[in-house]
Amino acid sequence: MFRIACITLFLMQGLPALSAPQDDLHTLFSEEWDQRMERNPFSASQRGLRQYDSAVPDVSPDAHKRHIEEDRAFLARLHAIDRSKLSKDDQLNYDLFEFDLKSRIDTATWRPWRIPFLSDSGFQSSAVFSIEAIPFKTAQHYENYISRLEKMAGYVDQNIANMRTGIAENFTMPRAILDNVLPGFQALAVAKAEDSAFYAPFKNLPDSIEPDKRSALIKQGKDVLENSLLPAWHRLAAFFENEYMSKARTTLGASELPDGERYYASRIKYYTTMDLSAQEIHEIGLGEAKRIRSEMDAIISQIGFEGDFADFLNFLRTDPQFYPKTAQDYLERAAWIAKNADEKLPAYFGLLPRMPYGVRKVPNDIAPNYTTGRYWGPIKGVRGGLYMVNTYALDKRPYYTLPALTVHEAVPGHHLQTALAREIENVPDFRKNLYVVAFGEGWGLYTEKLGIEMGIYETPYEDFGRLTYEMWRAGRLVVDTGMHALGWTRDEAVRFFRENSALSEHNINTEVDRYISWPGQALGYKMGELKILELRARAEKTLGADFDIRAFHDAVLANGSLPLPILEQKIDNFIEKSKAE
Repeated sequence: MFRIACITLFLMQGLPALSAPQDDLHTLFSEEWDQRMERNPFSASQRGLRQYDSAVPDVSPDAHKRHIEEDRAFLARLHAIDRSKLSKDDQLNYDLFEFDLKSRIDTATWRPWRIPFLSDSGFQSSAVFSIEAIPFKTAQHYENYISRLEKMAGYVDQNIANMRTGIAENFTMPRAILDNVLPGFQALAVAKAEDSAFYAPFKNLPDSIEPDKRSALIKQGKDVLENSLLPAWHRLAAFFENEYMSKARTTLGASELPDGERYYASRIKYYTTMDLSAQEIHEIGLGEAKRIRSEMDAIISQIGFEGDFADFLNFLRTDPQFYPKTAQDYLERAAWIAKNADEKLPAYFGLLPRMPYGVRKVPNDIAPNYTTGRYWGPIKGVRGGLYMVNTYALDKRPYYTLPALTVHEAVPGHHLQTALAREIENVPDFRKNLYVVAFGEGWGLYTEKLGIEMGIYETPYEDFGRLTYEMWRAGRLVVDTGMHALGWTRDEAVRFFRENSALSEHNINTEVDRYISWPGQALGYKMGELKILELRARAEKTLGADFDIRAFHDAVLANGSLPLPILEQKIDNFIEKSKAE
């Protein structure tokens, strides 16, 4: 009553009423989200915000400086809101928004725009992926796309300038991995517009567009490609080959960058959401590798293989029975495993998403240096999620690791968690799109082990393949910290995987290059999985016969992606509530 009286008094005096804290909070969420979409028009297009289809990101140093100042202002506005006066749901929104802003601000202080690419992706692939984000059903869709293409040469040139700044400041990608990166840039520098990925939408315009208009759109698109964008891709490829590669640093680890030790420590914190040193994580990795190796040895004994561990790995890497004959064979097997997992989901999850997913091969132009498989999120109004399967070098793509890969990338792994997060009701937009690596990748790895209970692995070889993938993730703790903090060479990292997993030589090399290019990211998988397993064990021990696996999984996924300390709080609350009931 007192608050109502105060509001009435303000109105009577002709003054605006004081807004409630939750109103200020959600206004802040809305304003920040609008600005985030304006900064990232490629992402906005993927979310169905058609007003951004003609735009490209501004990645100039001035823009990045402006963005960090804006984020600091958003954080100050957040801290001006009294958290204690918010509902429990809004307190969680507050905490996650604060986490997201602080993480972005910390990352931005290192000016990562000076290295705008990874070993298998980057600003160039973001541009390519933006093509699919437009539905191409009307002339307006094509006109917006042509306008975007007209601006894209400037986007390419900004990134070239940013890399030149990196060269001048010794903040570059290591020279050791660049030979495998170069082909990705060269693939975009085609001679003819018709051969460009960016021309693809003009090859099949809908009949609903008048013939004269179709001809005009095709001509406009071809002219922009020939006179603007293709020359920009050629400039990029030439710059990378003739300038960047010769001037890139010859050191390997992140600790060798300017202020590198502190930089790598910040990446550990960002990707694990935990306060651990590189040495502590390294030791955890070694302990996990030892445990997994003993389980591998048990399977070799079960099979009755005659020979030592190295002999068995050689057998798995070379025997034709384990490898597909065609890309279609491999894709069909992946799709069958995915549907087999689909059928089993209701026994392990109470809440399932509406959004479907498909199985598709990794595009040929990026496949040689791309990971074995990856999940691509849905594009609103265009398609569902995608489980991307790499069919390049089929003699390096064994069937025995495919079940683990499939449950991780499709269901109950990344598609399930991503689709559920997008479908959470009554939460701000940023919550539906937040991705915490330790949570997201930790969940993906957890589901590989869950696949045992689900009956996904049908042979000892497939179970060994699962352990190979788990060793791969444990090995990441060892080699990522080894290379970026403890002075390991690339050869030492390759040797670790070669001697401890059945990964093919090709996969080992592409993965090690990925860890070199992306300091700390690989740590999130195993650290996240270990935390989820710890929380499940705690729930099982406390609840005993009352433990419900479906309710536990729903509780883990109920709030979307979370930092691990917040996830632990939520699961502790779930345990207490379950006990009380």
